[in-house]
Amino acid sequence: MAPELVTLAPGVHFLPAAVNSVVVEDGRGGALLVDTGLDDAQARKLLRALEAGKLTPTAILNTHSHADHHGGNAFLLKRFPELDVFAPPLEAAIINHPVLEPLSLFGARPPRDLQTKFLLAPPSPARPLPGAGRAQLGGVEVELLDVSGHAAQMYAVRIGDVLYAADALFGPDALAKHPLTFCADSRQQKEAAARLGTLEGVRVVLPGHGDPAEDLAALVEANLAAYDRTTRAVLEAVRAGPASVDELLARVCGVLGVQMTNAGAVVLNRAVVSAHLTELLEAGTVRLAVEDNRLSFGAGSDG
Repeated sequence: MAPELVTLAPGVHFLPAAVNSVVVEDGRGGALLVDTGLDDAQARKLLRALEAGKLTPTAILNTHSHADHHGGNAFLLKRFPELDVFAPPLEAAIINHPVLEPLSLFGARPPRDLQTKFLLAPPSPARPLPGAGRAQLGGVEVELLDVSGHAAQMYAVRIGDVLYAADALFGPDALAKHPLTFCADSRQQKEAAARLGTLEGVRVVLPGHGDPAEDLAALVEANLAAYDRTTRAVLEAVRAGPASVDELLARVCGVLGVQMTNAGAVVLNRAVVSAHLTELLEAGTVRLAVEDNRLSFGAGSDG
């Protein structure tokens, strides 16, 4: 049995998966695909679902460059090489050159343990979008909303009363499973979620990871609480005594009940702690120093 698309509104559907893929019809048998999932397996399911609905892809929009959102591009492009791929400018550069993701997390050429499909997707020729706002992509009009923070740049997508929040918002199960919700900029992450909470006329919101929800305000509140909980955990870790990022990460994981078992999880969670440290540094509650040839973080004058 072919995977089935779930309808959110007339002409707007999604394929439920670990990462949701959104399908927006153009009214002529074509469809814009928003995020293609982690790998060939999800892209294959997405294509089968399109075929079952008698739809043909017209373009791909990647909301950001994390591998689990564009890893399916390559499979689809083999079948439809004429498809345009669109993404925010910084994210388009990474989608074209995916090694930039593990390189930025590790800080150098990544070792083999960081060259997995979760961090290193196949490249695809993404074109940079000019900016947020209304856009015609693949014959479909969508509204792109700047929700940078989880990634360096990221767009949520609004189609009428349907909001695809991408990874600006997570479903409750995802928040519980990943207490250290990934971000490149924790302050921007919170601001982006709060902005989504002010939108009017949203009937249903779909997070990148999770089920559709009708109560946008409640989903925003849950996400902001989770993001704030991480900030508090990082601050408490600093208050326990000056330490490096790696020591602080271990302290935070102990508080939040996180057990890391692979190199990918370590570098991802290390980046989360670093992002919240930057926010706390800017607030004056944490200070940075170089001690014994190490970067050390301790309580600041306001901490």
